[in-house]
Amino acid sequence: MEFSQHSANISSSSSPLSSPPVPFWWQPSQQAHFNGFWFPGSDNLRRTLKVVDSFKPQSRDVILASFPKTGTTWLKSLLYSITHSSSLDSLNHNHPHLLVPSLELLVFATNPAGPAAPSDETGGTRIFNTHIPYQVLSGNLNSSDCKVVYVTRNPKDTVISLFHYVKKSKTFEEAPWTVEEAADQFCKGVVPYGPYYEHVLGYRKESLENPQKVFFVTYEELKGDPIAHVKRLAEFLGCPVGEEAAEEIVRRCSFGELSNAAVNKSGDMFTWLGLPNNSFFRKGEVGDYANFLSPETIRRIDDLTVDKFHKAGFMYGI
Repeated sequence: MEFSQHSANISSSSSPLSSPPVPFWWQPSQQAHFNGFWFPGSDNLRRTLKVVDSFKPQSRDVILASFPKTGTTWLKSLLYSITHSSSLDSLNHNHPHLLVPSLELLVFATNPAGPAAPSDETGGTRIFNTHIPYQVLSGNLNSSDCKVVYVTRNPKDTVISLFHYVKKSKTFEEAPWTVEEAADQFCKGVVPYGPYYEHVLGYRKESLENPQKVFFVTYEELKGDPIAHVKRLAEFLGCPVGEEAAEEIVRRCSFGELSNAAVNKSGDMFTWLGLPNNSFFRKGEVGDYANFLSPETIRRIDDLTVDKFHKAGFMYGI
């Protein structure tokens, strides 16, 4: 492997990789491009390739896939609560990103051999998260009967949430951006795990073709009726819950409960990103983009949404 100030060149047997020196969201001196997608640095891509080469999901595994800042933390809490109904108090003492670890950021970063074998204590169920696009991870996901849950979010709220998230990183101070500059890069697809539209459409297509395997949901749908969607998720995962249990899960996993838990208010989980634990909790609101984006940028993103989503039959995002 060879590294330069502006690029990371990593060989792979499955696809070429290139890294032109373009602006990026963080780690501005390094970014990696693989299979049509951008990854936040060469180390991240190395871990991603470890996942692709080594991860063998078990039939009872649950994989939460998402583009960054689309509701991942909330879904981690919900999925853990659904599958561990007798351990709801764990949310008070463990950050959701430790209860549902990321394959590329935690699991394969701390253990080159990959995740531990399923435990009898959880009935053989393991839950993992990934931001890896379906176009890159499809071989792994389709190698077993594991369940996949994918959550997406309005692109305008996604770019704002990601912008504020990255602003909390110490590395952001090296090359601060305006929100309009960030939106410009988002529209160009130069964003961690982007392009956003291709990321979403990859999992959506699979959910349409294999609905028994891939559960596709939007953040706005969850916010609109969380109890109904918790019941749908539980049914999909083979552990149905009643109305009262669903209400309790939604209450325990509410933004207020999670953001006020002591474990989520202090500490630094991802030290290599310089991100504190509380950076995963901001507002969680729908439509917050209107407070930050100019009318011209909103129109630009909407036009792109029509071209990418609506023309593909996914009438979403405006």
